[in-house]
Amino acid sequence: MSTTSSSATAETLLKTPLHGLHVELGARMVPFAGYSMPVQYPAGLMAEHHHTRKAAGLFDVSHMGQLRLVGPDAAAAFETLMPVDVIDLAVGKQRYGLLLNDEGGIIDDLMFFNRGDDIFVIVNGACKAGDMAHIQQKIGARCEVIPMPERALLALQGPQAVTALSRLLTKVEKLVFMTGGRFIWEGAELFITRSGYTGEDGFEISVPDSHADALARVLLAQPEVKPVGLGARNSLRLEAGLCLYGNDIDTGTTPVEATLNWAMQKVRRTGGARAGGFPGAAKILAQLDTPAATVGKKRVGLIALERVPVREHTELQNTAGQRIGEVTSGLLGPSIDKPVAMGYVSPEFAAIGTRVNAIVRGKPVAMEVAAMPFVPNRYFRG
Repeated sequence: MSTTSSSATAETLLKTPLHGLHVELGARMVPFAGYSMPVQYPAGLMAEHHHTRKAAGLFDVSHMGQLRLVGPDAAAAFETLMPVDVIDLAVGKQRYGLLLNDEGGIIDDLMFFNRGDDIFVIVNGACKAGDMAHIQQKIGARCEVIPMPERALLALQGPQAVTALSRLLTKVEKLVFMTGGRFIWEGAELFITRSGYTGEDGFEISVPDSHADALARVLLAQPEVKPVGLGARNSLRLEAGLCLYGNDIDTGTTPVEATLNWAMQKVRRTGGARAGGFPGAAKILAQLDTPAATVGKKRVGLIALERVPVREHTELQNTAGQRIGEVTSGLLGPSIDKPVAMGYVSPEFAAIGTRVNAIVRGKPVAMEVAAMPFVPNRYFRG
């Protein structure tokens, strides 16, 4: 699944508030990010994947880290850690962010939301302890950094997610992509954003641990909704061209190398009102300004020209047999019924349509650099 999967023994694995429900539903549980998590349910990965694309899938993502940044200086402080615009993010809006180290490498990718009275942050499960310690150490003197271990996180994804969730909560259908708000369900405060990790319309729901199991059961009782595990979550996000931390991005990769330029707003770039001022700024601004001279690798999408799945860590070669890079994620894309992958190649091989070879069990498999996402995104923008 991921290089960030936990190697902890079963005795030390944490359990989400939905663990009992997963077992009851017959899920196959695996260690992931220090938790016992469902990789798939009896219907299987392919069925779960297709159901999410046509109806609605419910994911338990309670292993993710949730935290609040509180105080009048919180936005300005948080902006010093990332090459993104935090200060100008409007109340009620969400944005994608990247924590960087001093070399411009990616410590983690995350989502953050301006709730007016705080900045609500969601980080990756395998990175959350390190992320929170990093944030506390760097900006804890300027704002309160408040972890939220008492809350679970559910993701309801798919074109019929809004239909199902609207039966439980009025006005949730008024949200658009990357907005959110507070809702009350059965006396519990939920915080819901219209976003997700599948390329589909959908919602992420922060819910108190005490109400997570009941909410999940009510959602699963809706005719559109079925449970989905980590396996289909991975195939859905890869088809959507979304990075998996630990595979496609890491501390040795900069946002520019990862082709995440879109996540760095003009105000933080050369000539912007608040240019630089983030870790690794000199390197990243140089890569943005003069990529031909400064960028040595580039993330690309790949489609195999024969029906051979190409997995992570597979070597990529040019047609002359020279190594040019490596696959970081790969599988048979269920929606397009073709092997798809992401990987890094030397920039001269990154153009759409370029032919390369993946070396699978010692034999070359022809692949072509392709535009991402592999499946069109269907976010609801109003």
